[in-house]
Amino acid sequence: MALYVHWPFCVTKCPYCDFNSHVRATIDDNAWRNALLTDLAHEAARLPGRRLASIFFGGGTPSLMPPATVAAIIEAAITHWPPESDIEITLEANPSSVESARFAGFAAAGINRLSLGLQALNDADLKALGRPHDLAQGLAALDIAQAHFARVSFDLIYDRPGMTTASWQAELARAVGFGTSHLSLYQLTIEPGTRFHALHAKGQLSLPDPETSADLFDMTRQMTAAARLFAYEVSNHAKPGAESRHNLAYWTYGDYAGIGPGAHGRRMGTATERHKKPEAWLAAVTATGHGMTVEAPLAPADRATEFLVMGLRLAQGIDAQRFLSRTGLELSSILRPDRVARIVAQGLLEHDAQGLRLTPAGQPFVDAVLKEIAR
Repeated sequence: MALYVHWPFCVTKCPYCDFNSHVRATIDDNAWRNALLTDLAHEAARLPGRRLASIFFGGGTPSLMPPATVAAIIEAAITHWPPESDIEITLEANPSSVESARFAGFAAAGINRLSLGLQALNDADLKALGRPHDLAQGLAALDIAQAHFARVSFDLIYDRPGMTTASWQAELARAVGFGTSHLSLYQLTIEPGTRFHALHAKGQLSLPDPETSADLFDMTRQMTAAARLFAYEVSNHAKPGAESRHNLAYWTYGDYAGIGPGAHGRRMGTATERHKKPEAWLAAVTATGHGMTVEAPLAPADRATEFLVMGLRLAQGIDAQRFLSRTGLELSSILRPDRVARIVAQGLLEHDAQGLRLTPAGQPFVDAVLKEIAR
């Protein structure tokens, strides 16, 4: 099983971000450490006898956490669940100078994989994206990360306003030259409720046209493959063996516990969800010993839909036998056969006895394909 730990606080709220993140002037570190440990113990009591394959500290900005809090959570987690010998423990970090100075402490706490939110490799776009760091800070943080962690990934957002194929080619060439074993490369999406959504609705934010977006996607695939950073998921690229094992647990519909504000979990067919607002979550943990608002069994059809949505993002697609074992349903039972056949004929999808997968030509259209083929 996997464990997700949500730290909801950020220095600023980025204008494209719809994650459960909040800006607070002060944080009671002791109260938060104790509450996370309490929420963790509650989950552990409901998942006895399991082994822990991965821990992921996400957010928000988990690199704002004191390293002592990270160490306490890791120690408690591997006490509740015996860890696999090669357990993957990831922490997301923002590259401001204050946070990157903590990297040695995070490594000492047990973090063995760092995911760094660079997002862009020029100051103008970093400012436009609302990032609290400049390029010099970002590159310095990357150097420090590579000195302290054997496995480092970083994020970039492309398809940004004003981006051309030439500008992305230069930026991506620089990115793959840094030598990390994993890159997360996301096309900018306009999410409801964000400041970018409001600007876009007013015509004050223009994205590249669809043809340029398609060219940027194709260029990304070609350049990362040439650097042996293979696209194992629509937006994630890794050297062989360096794939995010934690994220693969989501995409292959494994069990995972989620603690902290807004965290979701999937354990043995049961969905869990926690209070989103930090203060509400903290009050709930203090009062009841956990922060949950939802703990409900998922019907086989719901599990099947979730697995389809997650698994089709993978280059390897969905294994039919695993689908049956995790949902109780045959994969073919939730598909529209006529539409699947049409999309297969278009060269965008493969469907056989082993399972279902997008072709390289189909991967840019994962969302559209899902809407077509699911019952």
